[in-house]
Order: sequence, then structure tokens, then C-alpha cells
Amino acid sequence: MKFTEDHEWLRPDGDVIVVGITEHAATQLGDVVFVELPEIETQVAKGDEIVVIESVKAASDIVAPLDGEIVAVNEALTDTPGLVNEDPLGEAWFFKIKVDDMSALDAFMTEDEYKDHVGA
Repeated sequence: MKFTEDHEWLRPDGDVIVVGITEHAATQLGDVVFVELPEIETQVAKGDEIVVIESVKAASDIVAPLDGEIVAVNEALTDTPGLVNEDPLGEAWFFKIKVDDMSALDAFMTEDEYKDHVGA
């Protein structure tokens, strides 16, 4: 797994990357009450805001970590947004993206680097 400075995790799965938010981010958000997911087959560019998360504390966006195409979304989050708080590193993934360049993952933080980043 790799991690972004925006508290997203990236897990390679074959030729796609599964994207979610870290436990740290889920804790900071508080109870998640709404998730708006992107459309499948959407072409995204690194930095595009593509997911909206609303919690009792705030609204937040998830940005595309890399250029690519959204190939799957986690519909379970639409019906049960609280999964983000219950299992942020597992069942609460947000989308899968087929990226243009898998080697671009190398630029992101390892788990140890991310822990240092958040002071864990």
C-alpha cells in the first residue's frame, strides 16, 4: 500500500489501484453521513476532486491521486456511509482507477513514511 499527503491509501490490484482514506482521515472527519462517488468510465486527472464525503463535522473531497479512468466504485458507501468509519482500510474503499502509469505509485509514501507524516 502507498499513501498520499491527503490521507488517501492506494492499493495495487492487478492493473488497477484501489483508493480509500486512512484511519487517521476517517477519525478526523467524524461520523460520515454521505458519500458521493464518481461515475464509472470517468477519465480523471491527478488532483481532480472526484468524491465528496460529508460528516457531522465537515465536508471533504477526495482527489484523483493519478491520471486514469474510474473502473469501479463502492456502491455500498452510498447506502452505508458509516463504513468509512468502521473499516476505512478495508470494506470502505471508494473507487478503483486504471492508471495511465503504474510506476507513478513509487512517488507516494510507504506506510512508515505516512505514520511519520501524521505523527503516529
